[in-house]
Amino acid sequence: MANQLDELTGPVNPDGRDINVIHKQIPVKVGVGSLIFEIVLWVLGIIPGLIFLIMKIKAKNYFQQLEQKIQHNASQIDNYLEQRVQILQNVVGIVEKAIELDKDVMKSVAQFRGGVHLTEENRSEVATELDTTMRRINVAFEAYPELKAHRALADAMQQNSYLQREITAAREVYNDTVLQWNQDIFKWPTKMIVAARSGYTTRIPFSVSQEVKEQARQKFF
Repeated sequence: MANQLDELTGPVNPDGRDINVIHKQIPVKVGVGSLIFEIVLWVLGIIPGLIFLIMKIKAKNYFQQLEQKIQHNASQIDNYLEQRVQILQNVVGIVEKAIELDKDVMKSVAQFRGGVHLTEENRSEVATELDTTMRRINVAFEAYPELKAHRALADAMQQNSYLQREITAAREVYNDTVLQWNQDIFKWPTKMIVAARSGYTTRIPFSVSQEVKEQARQKFF
């Protein structure tokens, strides 16, 4: 039998194709077959029915623990983002004394000075805003040699780079746990039945904004 996907004969898309994370939660559903399966177990005897009941209880506990793990992973990202906000404020405090910063940069900093309240809905938006603001500051940092000689500023910029790497790693961990959740809720029979009865849905992994994607396509050198 020939290969179903043959890289030598195509078809191929010469223009390539970008990918996106689908922002949609898929509910878990089970049909009549699952109900019949459970009834048959009880008909076969009380022991098979009880065994499956215990398995469902364990599956429920597993999902509750996994849900807490996802929350913990999300919290780790938030912690790093909070630290980046602090660094951003420190950097601006140093830079604005030496040069006149772009008004958009100051506007971005002003909204963080009252504190940042991260939620599931605004986490990506805050991260993108921080990336954009730090990028603008970095342009000023590179353009003025006297700024690069400022030890406290150089240390802050280095800390920012470190935190960005930590955020990227934390997002990977978060996405791995979300993938684990999304796979397990569809494992029939035990986990899928429990997930359906509990009203669980798939979770959406981290994704970057369209602005970040466009910036990634730009020429840097």
